[in-house]
Amino acid sequence: MTKTPKPAPKTAAKTAAKPAKTPAAASAPTPAEIVGQVGASVGHTLERALVDPLTAALKRAGLRRAQKDANTGSPEAVQAAKPATAPAAQGAPGKPGLAVSPLAVPFPTIPPIAGVEIATGRAGFYKHDREDMLLMRFAEGTSAAGVFTRHGVGSAPVDWCKRQLAASGGLDVRALVVNAGCANSFTGKPGADAVRRVATAVGKRFDCRQRDVMMASTGVIGVILDDSKITSNLRLVETRLTEDAWAGAASAIMTTDTFPKGAYATALIDGHEVRIAGICKGSGMIAPDMATMLAFVATDAAIAPAALQTLVSLYTRTTFNCVTVDGDRSTNDTLLLFATGQSGAPKIHRAGDRRLADFREKLEAVLLDLALQLVRDGEGATKFVKITVNGAESPLSARKIARTIAESPLVKTAFAGEDANWGRIVMAVGRADEPVNREKISVKFGDLYAARDGLVSAEYDEAAMSRYVKRAEFEVSVDVGVGKGSATVWTCDLTKQYVAINGDYRS
Repeated sequence: MTKTPKPAPKTAAKTAAKPAKTPAAASAPTPAEIVGQVGASVGHTLERALVDPLTAALKRAGLRRAQKDANTGSPEAVQAAKPATAPAAQGAPGKPGLAVSPLAVPFPTIPPIAGVEIATGRAGFYKHDREDMLLMRFAEGTSAAGVFTRHGVGSAPVDWCKRQLAASGGLDVRALVVNAGCANSFTGKPGADAVRRVATAVGKRFDCRQRDVMMASTGVIGVILDDSKITSNLRLVETRLTEDAWAGAASAIMTTDTFPKGAYATALIDGHEVRIAGICKGSGMIAPDMATMLAFVATDAAIAPAALQTLVSLYTRTTFNCVTVDGDRSTNDTLLLFATGQSGAPKIHRAGDRRLADFREKLEAVLLDLALQLVRDGEGATKFVKITVNGAESPLSARKIARTIAESPLVKTAFAGEDANWGRIVMAVGRADEPVNREKISVKFGDLYAARDGLVSAEYDEAAMSRYVKRAEFEVSVDVGVGKGSATVWTCDLTKQYVAINGDYRS
């Protein structure tokens, strides 16, 4: 979460990250571009991922983290990720006194990823006793790719990563440094100089170039990074580097998060098993188009930077771009993907290589897993809601309608009050300013019709609706009756706790 310091007013504007055509991503490839690159059969699979992320990632890959079924309430199995300790046991939350989200899921067991070493430490960006610094070291020859916020203000670490990935082509990235508690955004040249000094210090310790060091920050906007807090702790933190510290890494980057977030899967590339692991942070200031978060994913597969960039750009669209907590967007959004090449699998140079089929599927599943955890940890959230729009003019139109519903304060407060107020959903559909056929609009809560063919449904049952929305997790689906476009967005409710958390964020 990234917000403004006193005495400046709070920032509400966050724009999201869209991937770039170069390693410093700026815009994601279109479905047509992907189809042209990877060929017809693989292209159809990837294009379907853009149309229906639920089908593409959850049903096809099967990785769904302890999410209760909307009809039965029974927990579903998590693919290749066994629960470790409960979220509350993973370390202090970013902000003292916050209760763990009732929608939280356990941190998975994540084994070492060959070529990745991790260490955490306390740099002192927070007054209370907690780790707030993450250091990751990668094997020589590691490829990297990323997508970043397109926010008009941006931040010094985002600028740094985009520039260095463009300069290096994503080749041989050796380190990542992350701090929580200071966003280093809207800090001008002093903020940029602070990032450069950290990269220089890390480069000297790891015997690599400045540009081989990636940076990320999260916290309060408008405060210049005190780089001495990081550089003075480098020697100690370096001594802690280990291959097995994913849970600690996820905890160290938390701000108002109430539980650490991680995901893990294995895939096959030409008969060789490869591992994919990731962590992310985010709780408030979350919206589609990159969400609002930091996410770091690593694999021991050997994948060339250009192919890695294509994959992260594509799957950001179907995962992090399909979740929203409050509609606000960040200055610091960063998703970095690292491939160490230490698994023994052959090196892949094209995103559409058939040998990558299973890897593509599992990578998308890991990213979606992480994205859904952001919603589960939405500030003050008590409801996890999947909103699907069908019958739209296009997938893009469907997504805009779904976002409008998901981000409506009236809809979200109705969810919080366990009120199946379908009229508010119809209101949100209409104000999305997308083509709809009023005479054909239908609204469902789970399998229960609230409206059908432009009218209240003949089988409308208020009592059944009320029982349904008392669940912690439920689904809303809308058909707007003009075409075949569909999209899914995941969101949460809006509660008094959201106001409390944001009202005293800096106090």
